[in-house]
Amino acid sequence: MALHKDSYVPLNDGNKMPVIGYGTYAPQKVPKSLAEESTKTAIDVGYRHVDSAFMYQNEVEVGRAIRMKIADGTVKREDLFYTGKLWSNFHTPEMVRQGLEKSLKDLHLDYMDLFIIHIPIEFKPGDDPFPVDENGKFLYHNTDLRDTWKAMEAVKDTGLVKSIGVSNFNKRQLEWILSMPGLKYKPVCNQVECHIFLNQSKLLAFCKSKDIVLVGYSVLGSSRDENWIDQNSPVLLEDPVLNAVAKKHNRTPAQVAMRYLLQRGVVVLAKSFTPARIQQNFQLFDFQLNAEEMETLNGVNKDVRYVDLKQFADHPKYPFTDEY
Repeated sequence: MALHKDSYVPLNDGNKMPVIGYGTYAPQKVPKSLAEESTKTAIDVGYRHVDSAFMYQNEVEVGRAIRMKIADGTVKREDLFYTGKLWSNFHTPEMVRQGLEKSLKDLHLDYMDLFIIHIPIEFKPGDDPFPVDENGKFLYHNTDLRDTWKAMEAVKDTGLVKSIGVSNFNKRQLEWILSMPGLKYKPVCNQVECHIFLNQSKLLAFCKSKDIVLVGYSVLGSSRDENWIDQNSPVLLEDPVLNAVAKKHNRTPAQVAMRYLLQRGVVVLAKSFTPARIQQNFQLFDFQLNAEEMETLNGVNKDVRYVDLKQFADHPKYPFTDEY
């Protein structure tokens, strides 16, 4: 199938998701106003899929950008696909809708196109997104993920969200949901770290077999936020194999790294606050990698994660990000 700027993947509930999204996460030190400006730029460039989350603390700004682009006639609301995420202090069934409504209120939107469980761990319910005890240890809670999922199904039925999915789930956790008694809606997607150094081939094959879309974040490596990222990890965009393929096509390494994922059927979240790069990262549709180049890039995989969730290692359900 030829990919073009308006390409989308069909979701298992009948909705559809644009194949490239604009990711709005930034390290804490980045001013939130940048999220607003760059989301407007992304929509002007042609992105129709915007990904944010309660935990990014920028939904007010992202929502404002979306509304401004609707107000000036660039897009209609139904042209845009907005993804939000249920944070870990809202997992108890009675709080799921509360978490969603808080985000909708910040965004000033009537509905989300997609609402996903951000990570498969739960913190103590309440107002503190990162609750800790007196020793600085996270305060966990242990709602069954299937009960959280039932509450997600209920918010889909209200029309406040069109589709529901998950993020950072491994095969085992997906199977908990898929095999639950009385399952009404399967997750439409699983959003996970995915790039040439962590190509997620097994998880991708499993998701495809269950008609679940794999959405990739950190597709260019990472913003190298010192709170999450090992500063000694290899820099993805400097990989010599990637650079050789990019040179052959007269493309940037970033464009080739993203095109590789698109051709494997992964939905790509591109993230930048630089207008020129936001534009460049969208120019993925006028070149193609051949089978040999795809195979060469498959060989770059090192099973390296940039987003280190080991800080949750004392959680009773850890490890939840094992490769498969």
